Formats: sequence, C-alpha cells, structure tokens
Amino acid sequence: MTIAELQTQAPAVTASALYDALLHNTAPFILDVRNPDDFARWRIEGRTGLTVLNIPYYDFIEDEESAVARVSADREVLVVCAKEGSSQYVADLLRTHGVDAKYLEGGILSWGHLYDTRDIIVASWGRIVQVTRPARGDVSFIVISDGAAAVIDPLRHTTPYLESVAAHGARLTHIFDTHVHADHISGGPALTRETGAPYYVHPYDAIHPIDMLPATIAYTALDDGQTYRIGQVELRMIWYPGHTLGQVNILAIAPDGSRYLFTGDGIFLRSFGRPDLGGKGEAWTPVLYESMTRRLPPHLDDATLILPSHFSTLDEADESGRVAAPWGIVRRTNASLAYLESEEAFRSFVLGNLPAFPPQYVEIKRVNIGLRTPSETEAEELELGKNVCALAK
Repeated sequence: MTIAELQTQAPAVTASALYDALLHNTAPFILDVRNPDDFARWRIEGRTGLTVLNIPYYDFIEDEESAVARVSADREVLVVCAKEGSSQYVADLLRTHGVDAKYLEGGILSWGHLYDTRDIIVASWGRIVQVTRPARGDVSFIVISDGAAAVIDPLRHTTPYLESVAAHGARLTHIFDTHVHADHISGGPALTRETGAPYYVHPYDAIHPIDMLPATIAYTALDDGQTYRIGQVELRMIWYPGHTLGQVNILAIAPDGSRYLFTGDGIFLRSFGRPDLGGKGEAWTPVLYESMTRRLPPHLDDATLILPSHFSTLDEADESGRVAAPWGIVRRTNASLAYLESEEAFRSFVLGNLPAFPPQYVEIKRVNIGLRTPSETEAEELELGKNVCALAK
C-alpha cells in the first residue's frame, strides 16, 4: 500500500465510541448510505441537533461528483451502512475529495447490538446498575446488595447481566419483568434457564392480550404489595395496569431510606406508556388514568428516583448515559402529566397521540410468553428499530 493510499484510507469508529460522542453531543455529521427504505425504518439518533443525512451507496457509484457535493466538507463525517463494507468504500472515496471521513466499524448492526453498562447508584448497601441498548432506547437494571442480585426488565442478550453480576461478586436470585414487553424480546426466561433464578411476572400478563392464549413459559406470579429482599434492599410490587393489565412498578427501598422506582413502561421521564399495545386502547385508557392518579401517588415523594425501561430521545439521558431523575423533577418537566387534571382531558390526549401500531409487537408478545420461539435472524428482524412504547406527542 502506498503512502497516498494510507492517507486516504478511512479510520474506523466503534459503536461504543459513537455512543460516547452522542452522549456528549460531540458526534460528527452522520452519513447513512443504506437504501432509503432501510433508513426510514431505523437510523442512528442522538441529542437534539445531531445531523443525519441519507445518500444511498449507489448514488456514489452512479454519480460520484454529485453525491460528494451533497456532503459537508467542513466537518468530520461518519459514514454508516448495514455491515461496514459500503461505508468503508464511501469514506475512502470522500477522503480523496478532502472530506475528513470515517466509517462505523461493523455497520449499523454493531450499533444495534451495543449494550452499555454503567452504575446509577453506588452506596454502602450495594448498587444499582443500568444496562442500556441505546439503538433501541431500551433500559434495564440490576440491583445488587450483600452478594444477591435482581435483574429488572432484562433485554434479549443475557451476557451483560451475567458479566455484571459476576463482576460484583454476586449471585442472581431474582428476575423481574415489570410487564410482558411488546417492543423487545425479554431475556428473563433465558436468564432463568442459564442461572436457575426464578422469573417473575404478573399473571395478567401471562395471557396474550390479542390471542387470549396462556403463557407456556415457567414463571412465578407477582401480586400487588408483595415484597422481596435483595440483600439489604426491599423490593415492593405496585400493580399499575394500563400500559398492560399486568404492569407493575417496583419500589426499591434501601436501608438508608432512599427510594428508587422502577417504572417499566408506566412513566417515562418525558412521557408515559401507551395503552393500546394490547389492542384495547379505548378500554385501557381509563385504567391507566386510574393507575396514574390513584395507584402511584401514595408511593412517591419528590426524592424518589424514577428509573424507566425506555427513553424516546437521548436528551433524556445525562452525559454519563444515566436515564434517571427524581420524581420532583419528572413531575415538573414531564409535560404529558399535565393532562391528568381530568379523565376526559387525559382520554382525549392519549387517544389523539397514539403512534402507529407496529405489527411485529403482536408477535414479540407471543415470543415473550413462549407461544413461539424465533431463530436469531427472526429475533433481530422483530426487534429492528427503536421502541415506540411512549405516546408520540
């Protein structure tokens, strides 16, 4: 390879390095060279202000000069394709035209598979660890205390949880899903098979809401008010129907009096979970209103840390990637909560802001209660793209 070729060969950027840049709002201009249909289905998203442009790979082949002219030459460019090859080609091409171009190592698939693990709380009694899949906006947690660990809302791949629990010298004793998810395949049943720890879910969610077929997976039923002990931490179940009939919030109470509420899809930092993913939006909206106005408030004070299982935009995370905020802040900044003033206002707001229903969500619920077992390829296809569990306003 000549010196000139070395100078024009584009360097690679890892998915984890991209995520760090997105969190700190220092990400480059992103050029996605996949075809427009794939780009429309899902893309890299970041904080407000991130620039993402789609110019298909074949445009650079058919009319190189015209395609290059559409790319900003005055800033760093990160080229993204499906698996890497096309983006590397385009990045090398751009560098021959004087553009500071790099490419995403492993393509957008590497971004989709990225898991990020970081501490939310470290205290004398133990810690709370956040495990996130940034491309999907999915968030899960591990509570660790005195050698015991509980996973809450585990995502499909089990390795991040097993590694984190082992790294802290703990043993997995409990696996909780706040509800049977529609947007992603739960890692709960797989963790049970791999560790022997029991998997907990509310029995109302162990029936497919559309098929009306019962779950075939092994699970232990949760009930309102039940408590579990994870080392020094008490976990209290709060039945919170509306997003699903079996949604629970999990209140963690530490020995120092600090309180942490794992809200699943009950309340997010800037929205709340839509009530129509069981195909019964009209019927479940008043149920959700009842949960939000009467079931939840007695368990909250302004210092309670809200820990949701999704974010809609990376602006909800801090620079450290933590998706968490005290209830006092959420109560003031979550604009959707303003519609709780009356059931009529709430109903109008909810039913007027429901996003399109992803048909694959019906199938994911089937998978999550054991009605079917997808191949790895089918699972990736079902999970493709970002979650749309929140209202869209």
